[in-house]
Amino acid sequence: MRPATRRRAFLAAAAVVGGLLVWGMGGLPPAGVYNGPYGLVLNQVAVPERHATNVVAAVTFDYRGIDTMGEEFILFAAVVGVAILLRTMRGEAEHEPEEEVRGRDVPGTSNAVRVAGLAMLGPIVLYGIYVVAHGHLTPGGGFQGGVVLATGALLVYLSGEYVTLRRVRPVNAVDRAEAAGAGAYVVIGLFGLVAGGSFLYNALPLGTTGELVSAGTILPINVAVGLEVAAGFVLLLSEFLEQTLVLGASGRTGP
Repeated sequence: MRPATRRRAFLAAAAVVGGLLVWGMGGLPPAGVYNGPYGLVLNQVAVPERHATNVVAAVTFDYRGIDTMGEEFILFAAVVGVAILLRTMRGEAEHEPEEEVRGRDVPGTSNAVRVAGLAMLGPIVLYGIYVVAHGHLTPGGGFQGGVVLATGALLVYLSGEYVTLRRVRPVNAVDRAEAAGAGAYVVIGLFGLVAGGSFLYNALPLGTTGELVSAGTILPINVAVGLEVAAGFVLLLSEFLEQTLVLGASGRTGP
């Protein structure tokens, strides 16, 4: 398809989608008006029932925990699909002529970026752990904290280029961590059945509201999600860099 044809197709599709969005937004209630009784009820009962001061986390990982498990496995399946696809493409393209991949060299990292990246690495990882561990107490949780933790891998790449990232990123461990995070969510759900309740029943002691070890299964689910999200995004970053930098720059796999 020619570029001009693609551009016209995009503009036509964008006009249709934009019209639908404007039409849908026209039916929204005025700002500040909330007609959902479900949210009002949760604001009243979530803290005493689940001992989680972050009501959003109580809803996400407890009241509708099965929906969140589906969202986690969507990410898991997407990461696995990308990894399989890119690894297969690299295997098929190992012996492509170098002329086909010229012009894709990546400039080196400046000293200022190296210093800033290394200085931020520790605080970023620590902050990511904090966001995951305190997801049931403050805004945040496994999804947000996992992305923050994965940013540490990006800082390693920006600070020391991809060769450094390959040395500190154990591929097998990252693969296993992603699988373990997704599997742990299911194991916690099955624990609820073993304890005599339903799947994902909050069977652990709720503890004291406001303390770190509280809210029952919400905390371990947060940790499981954070592990899966962090490993998944590190794996995505590594696969894209492997594809673009290693093969694209040299026409072969390897450093």
